[in-house]
Amino acid sequence: MMGMNIRRKKKNKLVAQNVYLLQNFSPHFKPTLYIHPMILDQIRQKANQSNPQLAVLIDPGKLSLQAVEKTAKLCEQYQIDYVFVGGSVMLDSSLEACIQTIKTAYTGPVILFPGNTFQVHPLADGILLLSLISGRNADLLIGKHVEAAGMIKAAKLEVIPTGYLLISQDQPTAAQYMSQTQPIPRNKPELAAATALAGEMLGLQVMYLDAGSGASQPVSVDMIQKVRQTILTPIIVGGGIRSAEDAMAAWKAGASIVVIGTALENSPDLMKCFASARNFMHA
Repeated sequence: MMGMNIRRKKKNKLVAQNVYLLQNFSPHFKPTLYIHPMILDQIRQKANQSNPQLAVLIDPGKLSLQAVEKTAKLCEQYQIDYVFVGGSVMLDSSLEACIQTIKTAYTGPVILFPGNTFQVHPLADGILLLSLISGRNADLLIGKHVEAAGMIKAAKLEVIPTGYLLISQDQPTAAQYMSQTQPIPRNKPELAAATALAGEMLGLQVMYLDAGSGASQPVSVDMIQKVRQTILTPIIVGGGIRSAEDAMAAWKAGASIVVIGTALENSPDLMKCFASARNFMHA
């Protein structure tokens, strides 16, 4: 009971902070300015031209700032399209320092991939506003968005409304555990396609198929193909992609953006292989 009361107080405090932020915007601030779809335009344009895109996911809870700096320099060297920042578990306030470090070395878009309400920061360029449409957890469909809306607006981040679909693995992933939801079965591509189609009809601008951090295998080619055949919006695919061959298979199946995370945490120098694969697909 005490734990429930503490969580309720925290939630009420977040809502109160959002109300304060919304009530105290400058009168010269135009309400629509926090959505300036430059990144989304870039994603769409490249997707429409069938140009493969590559994102690197940096988890501030897993990497030292020295490792973050090395990864950011490699992202700049190999012209990685986007850097995503975030994680399912972040136990300290390392987000700001992480983004600052990335921006000293990398000039491309830095996009928040938030694992919780607190992973919002104005130093980023945009945020994937994730709606977990593969699950039935109301908090992750709209509840957490209400808590974070004021902070996101105050930060003037470009908002990218994203349908987030967790795909099952042999073992539960951190994202599955933290979201307390059942993922879409790996062998049910038609269910993923129907879910993505519903998200597109609701106005979500991007679909993210995620096998989860450290997944034993990536999202299947069959599932990516089925979703691609069903929707028009760009598709992000992440989790379990450990080789350039995995990335190329995802792009060929219809992924607009492939996300690399754990593979680079273990071997940052692999980035050259992934970038070369992207460039080969683009040629």
